[in-house]
Amino acid sequence: MPKTTKLTSELMKRLEGYTSTVSVGYKGVVKEISDGVAKISGLATLSYSEIVEFPGGILGVAINLEEDEVGAIVLGDYLKIGTGSEVKGTNRLLSIGVSESLIGRVIDPLGFPLDGKSKISTKNYYPIEKIAPGVVKRKPVTAPLQTGLKAIDSMIPIGRGQRELIIGDRGTGKTAIALDTIINQKGKDCLCIYVAIGQKASRVASIVSTLNSHGAMNHTIIVAANASDPASLQFIAPYAGCAIAEYFMDKGKDVLIVYDDLTKHAWAYRQISLVLRRPSGREAYPGDVFYLHSRLLERACRLSVGGSITALPIIETQAGDLSGYIPTNVISITDGQIYLESDLFYSGIRPAINVGLSVSRVGGAAQIKAMKQVAGRLKLDLNQYRELAAFAQFASDLDPATKAQIDRGNRMTELLKQHQFVPMEVTKQALIVFAGTNGYLDDIPLTRVAQFEEKFLEYMDSVHRKFVTEIRKEGKFSDKAIEELKKAVIDFKKKF
Repeated sequence: MPKTTKLTSELMKRLEGYTSTVSVGYKGVVKEISDGVAKISGLATLSYSEIVEFPGGILGVAINLEEDEVGAIVLGDYLKIGTGSEVKGTNRLLSIGVSESLIGRVIDPLGFPLDGKSKISTKNYYPIEKIAPGVVKRKPVTAPLQTGLKAIDSMIPIGRGQRELIIGDRGTGKTAIALDTIINQKGKDCLCIYVAIGQKASRVASIVSTLNSHGAMNHTIIVAANASDPASLQFIAPYAGCAIAEYFMDKGKDVLIVYDDLTKHAWAYRQISLVLRRPSGREAYPGDVFYLHSRLLERACRLSVGGSITALPIIETQAGDLSGYIPTNVISITDGQIYLESDLFYSGIRPAINVGLSVSRVGGAAQIKAMKQVAGRLKLDLNQYRELAAFAQFASDLDPATKAQIDRGNRMTELLKQHQFVPMEVTKQALIVFAGTNGYLDDIPLTRVAQFEEKFLEYMDSVHRKFVTEIRKEGKFSDKAIEELKKAVIDFKKKF
């Protein structure tokens, strides 16, 4: 009996000195899961953007850190995860495998192949979220990135390291401009990355087929988060594409990245934020939706030591409304925009670029001198022509100067039209724009302008090949070259 009393008193003494503690290490449990977003308790030391592992090897990433729980987006089939499922922290930030073997492949935002080809071997990993390079590490945009489209390269030039927004209604040719630009980089030492966000799988397959048929997949990587994929994958897709671009930029390469499109990206982020019960603001978007795109697009730059990333984000407008929340956000982040208009598109002007509302804020410094010389006043003249043409509809008789300006504007508009997937080399663009801006097309019937362009470029290639090669090499027109070109145009017109 005394032994029992002694044991009891010893136990009581130990219990009095015991303090209860909850062990919060690298294991937690799912408290709640819905619409691809899990709320987890017990992972107090988790970092933002850290990968977590659910049962069955399904991965997630922490994006909401609260005092007593963590919000994580599930990067896979969330229907296989239930309340009470165990979650493990991995002590690894969300990153994507990068290597040269990605070129020519179609992958998902986690780096897994979608094209049915062999597994992609990668040794290096780049974080999907990364702080953009500072001012000291950047250098000004001075090298051109040619799109192969006369209307853009002459009036809204793009430079390597620039961010140029392509904006317009649905079905106005936004993706077509991006694909033309990718096709035009063939043989120009510029790698291309096309990020498809929320697109139909059939549309992505069509884009892959188009790029293959034009030999452009040899310098292109496609990152696809299709419409059928969870919002979590659509949310990380552009960041994954940008991480791949940064890998090649750090190796000294020039990269062009297309985000098609950031409207659907904002929708995916809104969906995730609403499920996480973050406070919503205008149009139910969370308060940090501006930062969502600014931290992505600021990563596009031209490094002092290294390569460059040129970004072409795409935004879809509703009924031509440029004052919407997401359009105004992205316009203020980028270095200019190419605005495509439905009315122009349906009237047969393609690419349907509204010259008045389109601008390139830094690309002018990158434009080749030959194009600057011939297209200096083109944008202003076309703007004036549009105003005069609108006014002329209500005027019964016009003075000769106004009529001449409208006639030339009609011919220049016709000249700037271009078929899809037929990019033109910039030297040839400069030759034909020279003919148009100097009035050599004024007496050519409007219906024969396209034929004049085709035959004139053939004539220059065959009869004046040495002259064309010299301009291509020099990148500018000397006074002697201008006189020679004038003579060549006059000689051709006699035969046309």
